[in-house]
Amino acid sequence: MKPALIAAAVLAAISWGLWLLLPWLLKRRGVVARRTRFGLALVFDSSDADGTPVRLLSVNGVYQSICYTAPDLLWEPVCAYHRAFADVLAGSNLHRALVIGGGGYSFPKYLVAHTRRLLVDVVEIDPAITELARDHFYLDELIAGFCGADDDPVEVPCDIEGVVSVEQDGRLRLVEGDGWGYLTAQEAGLYECIVNDAFSGKRPLGPMETGEGARRVREHLAPDGFYLANVRSALEGRHAGPLRECTEAFGSTFSHLYLVPDKPETPEKVGYNAFVATDRELDCSRFGGRRLK
Repeated sequence: MKPALIAAAVLAAISWGLWLLLPWLLKRRGVVARRTRFGLALVFDSSDADGTPVRLLSVNGVYQSICYTAPDLLWEPVCAYHRAFADVLAGSNLHRALVIGGGGYSFPKYLVAHTRRLLVDVVEIDPAITELARDHFYLDELIAGFCGADDDPVEVPCDIEGVVSVEQDGRLRLVEGDGWGYLTAQEAGLYECIVNDAFSGKRPLGPMETGEGARRVREHLAPDGFYLANVRSALEGRHAGPLRECTEAFGSTFSHLYLVPDKPETPEKVGYNAFVATDRELDCSRFGGRRLK
């Protein structure tokens, strides 16, 4: 056998051996690894800039969620754009909210824990992600504490294209299916708040950046309701396309648009920006935002 072929065989064997050892090595370092629809998911503990313990979810190399692990902080938002969402909604009289994209269920947990009698529907397309949220991001603890621990979950009939199952657990309804399909179905009903926190790779939920997406949101939003979106975009320059698209699409449908920028000091860098569309006049100073329309 030629030396080059022998070297290639040895390298292949080493690579295969390392791949087989990877789960064991990750577990030894306190990392949970699980296969999901969109790639390998990793769950691991770290700390924020202030040294507060946090837990992170990364899927296929992209951070999807983060939460605090201290018992007194479990339901508080860690991400800046989630905190901006919370500030925008402060004092609002919410009865029903829809969150598209579960991930670690960070913002749904905040809504359920901090708003009495609020019913929250969460649409997550990947059941493996929801299981990770149950096992490692305190979703089951939230349900036990706020959603009626004495009641068994109820399977809810739902004939919506792209939706696999719907499970009602007290004030939280877990929908396994496609967020766009759920939103465009007439059965979805009206919400005072619709949150788009779903994205695949580096882009938000595709159709939601279009005029059709804006119109569908408006159809299912109560008068003076809020549409909140995590828009991963630069504020200026060649990487600002997603923000420009959202502004154009929702500006033709809603009276007011607001933005809480992630990186205002470096506008050409991509950040996670809190985008707000509503027909309600808001005081930007209350949530640190700027008016887009």
